[in-house]
Amino acid sequence: MSGPSPFSNPDDSEEPDIFETAAGAGSGAGAGPGAGAGGANARIPTPRSSVEDSGRPLPDHVPEPLVLDHRVLKSLLGAWALAACSAEESFAVEDHLGDCGPCAEEALRLRDAVSLLHAEESLDLDPLLRARVLEGCLTRRPPRIPVPDWAVAYDAEAARLDALLQDIGDSEWHAPVRLRWYEGDDRVSRKTTVAGVLTHLMSVDGLVAVALGLDDPLFGMAPEDRRTPESRTESFWRASHFPPTRAVRGPWRDQSHAVIRTVSFAADAGGSAGRKDRPSGQLPVSYGDFTLPLRDAMLDRAFECWVHAEDIAEAVDYPYEAPSPRHLNRMIDLAARLLPGSLAGRRRAGLAAPARGLVAAGAPGRTLRLEVEGAGGGQWLIALDSPGAVGSAAHEVAHVALDGAEFCRLAAGHVTPEEAAAGQDGDREAIHDVLYATAALSRM
Repeated sequence: MSGPSPFSNPDDSEEPDIFETAAGAGSGAGAGPGAGAGGANARIPTPRSSVEDSGRPLPDHVPEPLVLDHRVLKSLLGAWALAACSAEESFAVEDHLGDCGPCAEEALRLRDAVSLLHAEESLDLDPLLRARVLEGCLTRRPPRIPVPDWAVAYDAEAARLDALLQDIGDSEWHAPVRLRWYEGDDRVSRKTTVAGVLTHLMSVDGLVAVALGLDDPLFGMAPEDRRTPESRTESFWRASHFPPTRAVRGPWRDQSHAVIRTVSFAADAGGSAGRKDRPSGQLPVSYGDFTLPLRDAMLDRAFECWVHAEDIAEAVDYPYEAPSPRHLNRMIDLAARLLPGSLAGRRRAGLAAPARGLVAAGAPGRTLRLEVEGAGGGQWLIALDSPGAVGSAAHEVAHVALDGAEFCRLAAGHVTPEEAAAGQDGDREAIHDVLYATAALSRM
C-alpha cells in the first residue's frame, strides 16, 4: 500500500462528455431559451411541464385559446412566469408570445427573474452523478470490452482524482504537499508539490505499465533508478530541470487510460497482456523488493491514488470523499492479506516479537481477529506466526477493532498505531505487532 471511468478535461480530452450526452438524450425539456427550430434563437421562453411529460393520456383535442386583448395578456406574464395561470390562460399567453416580440422578450426577463427566487444550490456536482449516468448508459448498452472487476477500483479512483485536478488553478499546482510513511518504527516524510505528487503516481504506476508491455515514463534512466517506487520517484524528480506543473496531468491521464485499456483487452482475451498461458490478473508486477499479481497491483494503485488525492485535496482545501464501500472493502482486504508477510518482515528485522508457534504451511496457527467498522469494513483472521499459516477462529488470541477510514490512514502511514486503535482485547503483544505491521505497509 502507499503512504506518504470516463475522464473529463476541457483542454485535451479525447473522449465525449458523457454528462452532455446523457443530458441531451432526453426530450426537448432540456432546451433553453436559446434553442429554437432550425437552430435559430427562440423568442419564446421554455414553457412549464406539459401533459406530455407526465405520462398521463393526452387529451383528445386541444382547447381553443381564450380571446383576450393585448393589455390583459401582458398583465398575465408575471403570473405565467410563476406558473400561476390556469391552463386556459397559459395556453392564451403562450399562443400570444409566438406573435408578439415585445411580450416574448418580457416573458424571458420574467422567467429569468423567477429563477433567481430559488434557493442557491451548490455548484459542485453530486459525487454519485457519474456512477448513475454510467449505470444508466451501460444498462442500455453494455460495453463490448468491459473493465475487469479487479481493475474497476483503479479506474474509479483515477477518474475522481482527474476531476479534482481539473478544478484547481495554475498556482495551486505548486501548493506544498508532505508525503508521509513509515520506515521501521519511524515516521518519515518528504516535501513536494501537487504536481510532484502526480509525477510520483505516474512513476509508480509505470511499474504496472512496464509489466503490461507499455512504455515506461522513466525510459532512458539507469535500471537501478527504475527498480523500486522510491528510486523511481526520486529519479524522476532529479531529472526534472524545472519544477513540474499542470503539464504533467496529460501524461498521467494517458498512462492511466493505457493501463485500463490494456488490462481490459487482456482480460477479454483470457490472458494478461495478450498472454494466453497466464490467467488474467495473475501477471507478476515487480516492486523491486516484492512482487504482486496484477489484480492486487491494480488495487494497490487504486489505494495510492485515493491516498494521494486526499493529500492534494488537503493542500488546496478541497473536499474529497472516501472510495465507494465496495472498492474500499477490496482495498482493506488487500491490506489484510498482506499483513502476515509484513509482520514476518518486521520479525526478521528484529522489530516484532518472535513467533511463538510455527506451523506447517496451510495449517491453522495463532490468530488475531481484525474487525474494520463502517462502510467497506468486515472481519479478517490474521495469522500471527507465519505467512503460510491459516487464520483460524479456534486459535484466536487477540481482537482489534478500527474504523475503516482510520485503518486505511494507518496503512498509508498517515496516523500512528496508537492513534488508530479503537478497541483491543487479548494478547497485547500481538495487537502491537499487527498495528505496526499495518503501518509498515506504507511507503513513499
